[in-house]
Amino acid sequence: MKDKLDLLIAIPVKNEAKNLPNCLKCIGSNFAAKVVVIDSGSTDNTKEIAANFGVEVVDFKWNGEFPKKRNWFLRNYNFDYSWVLFLDADEFLTQEFKDEVSSKIVEPQIDGYWLNYTNFFMGKRLKGGYPLKKLALFKVGFAEYECLAEDNWSNLDMEVHEHPILQGKSGSIRSRIVHQDFKNLDHYLAKHMEYSSWEAKRYYSFLDLNKGDFTLMQKIKYGLLKTPFVGPLYFLGSYIMYGGFLDGIIGFHFSILKMSYFTQISLKIIELKGVDE
Repeated sequence: MKDKLDLLIAIPVKNEAKNLPNCLKCIGSNFAAKVVVIDSGSTDNTKEIAANFGVEVVDFKWNGEFPKKRNWFLRNYNFDYSWVLFLDADEFLTQEFKDEVSSKIVEPQIDGYWLNYTNFFMGKRLKGGYPLKKLALFKVGFAEYECLAEDNWSNLDMEVHEHPILQGKSGSIRSRIVHQDFKNLDHYLAKHMEYSSWEAKRYYSFLDLNKGDFTLMQKIKYGLLKTPFVGPLYFLGSYIMYGGFLDGIIGFHFSILKMSYFTQISLKIIELKGVDE
């Protein structure tokens, strides 16, 4: 049996009983040296599921201020491992991904990796649409998520669209993680309603594209939010340019809902501006 990687997998959760069993099963018992579930007040049996898999459970209670869940964990957990991978409960590792990580994190010149994901919507694997990429694997002490001084913008106790600021050189893992939420469409729509409010308040209160470490895609997204065309342009990009049409009616509906999401952000920014004037 091969040695486990010098890697801790951190899984932030709240009421993830539907997704967590498959997430932990796909990690397996011979990949990472340690798996930690960071729970913030689950009312289902999420914590019991984690315990049954033999992984550590850490409780987190947010006070409405910085840091949120991931940064709190990075700052307060006693790490005995060199690498940390942040994995959501609806993200499932493949053997190809684990093999590639095993071969790449031994490279001393790389301090963090951008990860690629395969998206599912309503049970269907998406061939097209904008690619999902995240910097979610990095050396301990080499990255933290963006520090945003929120003033109770929402009940989101975890960094959602904040991204890690890496102090070092990044690479890429080409093998994909499966991103498939087993919760229903109501959950998907409610999540995006809350995310759009957060995004609008972030944009209106803090955004300056000439400051901070924004990725190119973030700069494009926030630049377009100044216009009334962000929703339709997202649809055209997702459905036409990035091949969402390959997924048939599901791809069409997925792109329509994403168009609605970005339109919500734009309208909420207008609403916030009107309140202050």
